[in-house]
Amino acid sequence: MTAIDFTGFVDKLAAASGDTIMPFFRSALTVENKKAGGFDPVTAADRAAEEAMRDMIRKAFPEHGILGEEYGSEANDAEYVWVLDPIDGTKSFISGMVAWGTLIGLMRFGEPVYGMMHQPFTRERFSGDNGAALYRGPGGNRSLNARACTGLDDALMFTTSPLLMKEADRAQFRKVEDKVKLSRYGGDCYAYCMLAAGQIDLVIETELKPYDIVALIPIIQGAGGIITTWEGAPAQGGGRVVVAGDKRVHEAALEILNRA
Repeated sequence: MTAIDFTGFVDKLAAASGDTIMPFFRSALTVENKKAGGFDPVTAADRAAEEAMRDMIRKAFPEHGILGEEYGSEANDAEYVWVLDPIDGTKSFISGMVAWGTLIGLMRFGEPVYGMMHQPFTRERFSGDNGAALYRGPGGNRSLNARACTGLDDALMFTTSPLLMKEADRAQFRKVEDKVKLSRYGGDCYAYCMLAAGQIDLVIETELKPYDIVALIPIIQGAGGIITTWEGAPAQGGGRVVVAGDKRVHEAALEILNRA
């Protein structure tokens, strides 16, 4: 059984999570804070969507593992492990902005093999299996292809917020920011999908968890992009990541980020 066998099921997970989330969007929902000394919001929509997806996975594939942002891990040593972030970009979600989405990733033997980002408000789905990536939405269906970019001076870069970075990492990020054509903040998972769609060239982040990134890796790589940690290692464990549509931009960003 290969990852492609799961695509129909992932669509069902996306539909169920979207149906669960949408009644909460732009409503007077209660927001809880998960982080002492900071602000890491969670809502009933996050929890209900993850519960819905977990129930479907358990029924369809009881031998599979699950890792989710809200309810932790179960059977994480299984051959297949689903990695779920019901609302990536909760801060945008509670603000009524559209830069959020549901992340559904699938790992086999610890390697990301399939991923989807679903934005139910805009009715868009971005998916990939490392070999190809696809967009489906109001504008129709099309392949996703990262664009060529000769260097940082011609690159459009995104990060969710430099304020999320540790001070030393933020200083290194600023050095890259000084070199690019345009730097913008916000986007969360949506920025990664815009890179896969050839709209931007570079995403730099830190402090990520596996559920923030696993689903996005097969989309980025399927679109021809490159995604690693700042050290150039595989990114499925999270941490500090660099994503680029062109290897020249990726190499240039890594060189600056790791410069003493």
